[in-house]
Amino acid sequence: MQYPKVFFLSHGGGPLPLLGDPSHTDMVECLQVVAAKIKKPSAILMISAHWEAQPISITAHSSPPLIYDYYGFPEQAYQLTYPCAGQPQLANLVQQTLRTHNIDSKLDSHRGFDHGMFVPLKIMYPQADIPCVQISLHPSLDPLLHIEVGKALQSIDYDNLLIIGSGFTFHNMRAFGVTQSNDINLQNQVFENWLVNTITDQTLTEQQREQQLLAWYKAPAARFNHPTEEHLLPLHVCYGAAMRASSEVFELNIANKRASMYLWQ
Repeated sequence: MQYPKVFFLSHGGGPLPLLGDPSHTDMVECLQVVAAKIKKPSAILMISAHWEAQPISITAHSSPPLIYDYYGFPEQAYQLTYPCAGQPQLANLVQQTLRTHNIDSKLDSHRGFDHGMFVPLKIMYPQADIPCVQISLHPSLDPLLHIEVGKALQSIDYDNLLIIGSGFTFHNMRAFGVTQSNDINLQNQVFENWLVNTITDQTLTEQQREQQLLAWYKAPAARFNHPTEEHLLPLHVCYGAAMRASSEVFELNIANKRASMYLWQ
């Protein structure tokens, strides 16, 4: 069996990475580097922080529309396109796999792709020629459930599949507008240090790594960086799908905050 490649990305602020915003330059360049580094996938399975559904839902549309789920941006932001195909066969396979692992889910033949999906993919794969399926988070935001979802996805037998978790390792909306605060910068950095160490430290056993991720809210400045955890949980899914230290970490500045991305291949 071929295990999927797994990538967690920090997706930045709404459509800003596609609008030339200078505070997203690091992010755009990092996504381009990663896309060039890995073999072009035959399909992408995306878990976005911007979709919660009960039960966990899976896009099953053959040509999903885009959802412009952001507000107050220039008209250009609402004219962006990303006409990639859906992959109903993969969606069915995901549902069957989750069922095998006793995780309830449903197919959604109407929902389109939100900006947590199409913004980074338009940077990584601008030709939009890779079929994609999106999976929701569960609104319980239970870290154990999301690690278990990742463990289930690891068993999908699909050639050259790329699993992407799209979130953000910093997501305190009030703090984004503050760029010159030593206190905010310190709290941002100490959590990033903890997270990078947790995901990359090869001296940890996988039981230890999993326990640290389950108790992420006890990490230094955890709740300052994530007042709510939906932008961190795609990382839990990614870790569950990989169950090992990441093979590469990318530490960067996005929207004037420290952030990170993780690749397993």
